Amino acid sequence: MSLTITSEGIGHDDAGNRRERSWLFPSNRKLRHLQGISIRNLVIDPPSRTRGKTIDDEDIPNSFQSPSKILAQDASRPLNHSRSFTNLKSVNAAGDKCITREPPPRRQPQRRNTLPWSDPNPRTRQVKLEDITRSRMADTWFSMHCDKIEEPVYVSEVVKDATNPSFRSFDLNMCGPLVSRSDNLTLKLWAKTAAMEEYMLLVELQLHLQSLQFLGKSLDSFHQPLPSNSILFHFADGVYGNLTDLPPVWVPLPAKPSKASDRNALPTSSYDALMRLANLDECIQDALITREKLEAQISSILERNQKALAVTSEVSRARDRVALTKQAVVSERKQLRLTSKRKEKLIASLRARREAMARGRQTQERARSHLPDAQEKLHSSAKLLEKETEDTKGQIRRISEDLLAIYPIEPIPDKPLAFTIAGIALPNSNFTDIHRDAVAAALGYTAHLVYLLSFYLSVSMPYPINPYLSNSQIQDPVSVSLPQRTYPLYPVNVHYRFEYGVFLLNKNIEFLLNKQGVRVLDIRHTLPNLKYLLYVLTAGTAEIPARKAGGIRGLLPGRLTPSMSRRGSEDSVAYSESNLPRKMMSSLVKSNGDVALDKGKKSIPVLNTTSASQVA
Repeated sequence: MSLTITSEGIGHDDAGNRRERSWLFPSNRKLRHLQGISIRNLVIDPPSRTRGKTIDDEDIPNSFQSPSKILAQDASRPLNHSRSFTNLKSVNAAGDKCITREPPPRRQPQRRNTLPWSDPNPRTRQVKLEDITRSRMADTWFSMHCDKIEEPVYVSEVVKDATNPSFRSFDLNMCGPLVSRSDNLTLKLWAKTAAMEEYMLLVELQLHLQSLQFLGKSLDSFHQPLPSNSILFHFADGVYGNLTDLPPVWVPLPAKPSKASDRNALPTSSYDALMRLANLDECIQDALITREKLEAQISSILERNQKALAVTSEVSRARDRVALTKQAVVSERKQLRLTSKRKEKLIASLRARREAMARGRQTQERARSHLPDAQEKLHSSAKLLEKETEDTKGQIRRISEDLLAIYPIEPIPDKPLAFTIAGIALPNSNFTDIHRDAVAAALGYTAHLVYLLSFYLSVSMPYPINPYLSNSQIQDPVSVSLPQRTYPLYPVNVHYRFEYGVFLLNKNIEFLLNKQGVRVLDIRHTLPNLKYLLYVLTAGTAEIPARKAGGIRGLLPGRLTPSMSRRGSEDSVAYSESNLPRKMMSSLVKSNGDVALDKGKKSIPVLNTTSASQVA
């Protein structure tokens, strides 16, 4: 692929693809459009040195010297044979348009030494590479000069250690119209390597801006190799370079085009439009000059009135301080009002607390005056409570004796832990091969007895009982997940509902025993546990109080003495608490009734097989 480089830009390639073009005509390029300078492929020729002779392969000190080779060298010593070496050519980096320093004397051809690169030590190769790179890098800066101006119009900064330095952008409009409207310049490039003590003039370029070639909007799209010490000019429309030998002055198109080009002629601006544009440019320049004069006048006025301005500034600062002080005073007054209100509230609160404390002291004094009487009343009330408790226990004993007489619980001979209630046998939670009516009647009596005990003991059972004799029922308000709450205490077809009802009845008996301080070992023994509960309730040493006379019972003579149905109570008095005879203990052991339950801190045996009358 080949490119055509012209003064206006890059044309078409071999494939006919359109390339980028500049929008500034060569005649319109001025120094005011120049924005930056950059250098590419910086090369500084090292100082020349003379060698005694050319080094070739045979003169290398480390080369192998065989005997045959030594003989061949001695035989061919007078002759000058061709040896391997590479000529290092001197390249003129500035081109035909550059005026450079005097070229060094032409060096003798020398061989490129490749020994450091074959060194097995990587550090040695790294040091050699750094030396070569350091020899190519240099500190550079440039200066721009214009005709009729002795001093340089612009001096750049120094770029340290670079082979492709890019300098900062600048604006030459600040130099005035004499410089900004010019299209000629002289650029001097100065460079210094690490081995040099002073800067040397590397390139001096006298350039006409019309002779520059457009390279592209940026260097990213330019892929052609650049020569050494290439100077690139950055304009507003792209990057330009001085790569070819174009004439320094741009030649305008002929006034009368040929007939072949008449058809391609394009309309241009008229003379009046160009004159208006020139006048507009003059007006702009005059406005710029006027602005600079006004700036200078304003600066001089400010310098003359510096003291007045300082006084004005001080007055402004004082006013700001006064405003801040007033604002602070207002905020402090507001805070003071809030603090005063809070203080008044605290004083009122303290006053109310003092009054409340005074009233409390008066109430305390009155209470202290009534304290002796209250202590006497407390003592008498405690005695009365103790008497009432004893009377209550006696009444409970009497009621329990009556209930035991109404529903006698008797053991079945030759059957351990088997009892009857009112002469009807009730199994201990084992209802296989039973008489339904008998079991229903026994459970009805048991449920009614438990219901009466809870009533007279003032204990609310967890599972309420509906005592309807052989059709008794029990409720379960505790278990929320159950579909039904009422369960029968008589055998039904759905056997699990009947067994669950008996389980609830046993739980009620256990609850009553726990209320009396007794622990149950097996809740399945319905009648044994109930019998033991009645023994506990009828136990004691005091006399059973007589029933109060009144009503129908008061008309009956002889009812104030204990009846024969209270034999169990009399026996329990004789064998109360821990003073039971050893005969009962032996009978309990024979009947497998060696179960101890807790009543407070005492151990009371459970009578499982025999009644109190049989023990007596």
